[in-house]
Amino acid sequence: MEEAKGHLKEHGWVKIPSVLTKDEAAHALDRLWKAKETSEASGEQTFQPILDPDASNVRVFYLPELDQLFRGMLTHPTGIELTKSVLGERFLVSNFSANIARPGSKSMALHSDQSIVLPEPWLDIWAVNVIWCLTRMTKENGATLYIPGSNKWTCWKDVPANAPELLVPFEAEAGDIVILDGRLWHTSGSNITKDEDRAILFAYYSAPYMRQLVNWTAKLPKDLQETLSPELKELLGLSHIGYVVYGDLRYMADKYPQKPDDGESAGGT
Repeated sequence: MEEAKGHLKEHGWVKIPSVLTKDEAAHALDRLWKAKETSEASGEQTFQPILDPDASNVRVFYLPELDQLFRGMLTHPTGIELTKSVLGERFLVSNFSANIARPGSKSMALHSDQSIVLPEPWLDIWAVNVIWCLTRMTKENGATLYIPGSNKWTCWKDVPANAPELLVPFEAEAGDIVILDGRLWHTSGSNITKDEDRAILFAYYSAPYMRQLVNWTAKLPKDLQETLSPELKELLGLSHIGYVVYGDLRYMADKYPQKPDDGESAGGT
């Protein structure tokens, strides 16, 4: 795991194989399709033109509301440990959603997760995306495409004009997870297969001083909130304490102890 943490910090991504078994991934995929139906029945749209150019990209938002299985994934020890390695001990679940790239789906915009929610410069890692692969992810079926080394870019002008030529796919098997530094530039790939879906989940964690993409207090039903574990309540920002303390908060008298006056320090001479 230490090698994986080092790779994440240096390269802005790391793949961890077989976090779920193939059967577990297949079961999660089945639950995702049911969650899509539930979401649509409640009035949520699963095609978002602001994100995707066509309805072959299926988006399912607010997964913690829809199934206990997804709530459990948010606290999976592997994802949590790797997230802590770059964000520290305290962080929040900003969003948890799914993208199913069906045959014929096209790419969304090139972006980094921090670039679309924070002004430049992006000087540190303030967000992490844990991608859960429920199917295999290949270049042909719409694998996430990324630009190696782009986690070092700090502003929009760093993005080169030939960025599309630099993109390479994350290829993974069902059950793998891929963790992304929030500064890594990426996009969804085009699914050019005839009959193969690419289904992935995005568990998006952010530093505790960043506003979450979803207001979980408003979104999650109160009766559901009451059933959540203390860990999940804190991750979702449902605790009544919202501030995070950093820095040196020693009392003035402790940090700046009163010095003896010049006469005393000189022995009265």
